[in-house]
Amino acid sequence: MPDRPTVSVLPNPAALADAVADHVVDVVARALDRRGVAHVALAGGSTPRAINALLSAPPRRERVRWNEVVFWFGDERCVAPDDDESNYKMNRETLLDPLGIAPERVHRMRGEDDPGAAAADYDVIMRRELGDAPHLDLVLLGMGPEGHTASLFPGTVAAIDKHALAIAHYVPQLDRWRLTMTPHAINSARHVAFAIAGAAKADALHAVLEGPREPDVYPAQAVHPAGDLRWFVDAEAAARL
Repeated sequence: MPDRPTVSVLPNPAALADAVADHVVDVVARALDRRGVAHVALAGGSTPRAINALLSAPPRRERVRWNEVVFWFGDERCVAPDDDESNYKMNRETLLDPLGIAPERVHRMRGEDDPGAAAADYDVIMRRELGDAPHLDLVLLGMGPEGHTASLFPGTVAAIDKHALAIAHYVPQLDRWRLTMTPHAINSARHVAFAIAGAAKADALHAVLEGPREPDVYPAQAVHPAGDLRWFVDAEAAARL
């Protein structure tokens, strides 16, 4: 891909989580100082769980006025909010509850509802709160070993309505429905940060950052915000760069 973004290579997953947690604190604190509110989209997975643990513990929890942050979700599985697969549940247990975030400051995707209706509702809420080009202050993303990000999977990107903010789509690879923010919503953000760990991601990371532009094959390539884009990767994931 041309115009390769900032890539920070960390020695191991623990160092990766530390670096991303520091980035979150920096971006969110600056947004709060400028506008008195910060909008952050959370991700699921094991690396975000480790990042959340750092954010919700001293000293980082004291460095941000967390009660002024509004939380969103980049994607969600179509399960109930108390299901172990729920991105909301993981983030509630590891970040939102430990920080004492008020429920009205958390916009979760309703994975228990009809997928199409849940996505349409989220699209409406985003437009109501943030406008048609939602300038989230920070979107946190991961990437799968095949290059998917959020719930944008190979073969699903080309057909997305370029004006939509949230969609539901059936993912054949998983035989499941997923809810996700669209590239338009993600790319309207002021800051986007990928956190990627593990040797299983090395081939896809190489293809995404150094291969030809094929976002329907490697959906992470669809992320190219007008704002700041950072890739935080551990040494194993970066092995082919």
